[in-house]
Amino acid sequence: MLKVEHIGIAVKDLESSNMLFQTLFNSAHYKIESVDSEHVNTSFFKVGDTKIELLEATNPDSAIARFIEKRGEGIHHIAYEVADIQAEMERLSREGFTLLNDKPKKGADNKLVCFLHPKSTNGVLIELCQEITSDV
Repeated sequence: MLKVEHIGIAVKDLESSNMLFQTLFNSAHYKIESVDSEHVNTSFFKVGDTKIELLEATNPDSAIARFIEKRGEGIHHIAYEVADIQAEMERLSREGFTLLNDKPKKGADNKLVCFLHPKSTNGVLIELCQEITSDV
């Protein structure tokens, strides 16, 4: 794992949350994107070298909607940049971590992603991210 790529925050309302975080960070979001496969709308902020991803459910049955219903708004996951997501998935699987994906899938912000089950990471949902390039 190379660095923290972003911190994901589950929110009920992306528009009002964008205004809140814009005030907090004194900076506007730089990107809004829908990820239909995950039933979320996302918004990205840059704070120093760290990105913050706000996640709003677009479907009441989505993982984000269930998370908010169970735990309320707040930190949803921590994402780490990796150089080779497939190799990292294989390594972590061998080490006994439970992967939520069999293979990487396309996520927001031009990334391939895979999640680790929080039961195998002391209750923290971990996302692995690799930038999509033409040779991936």
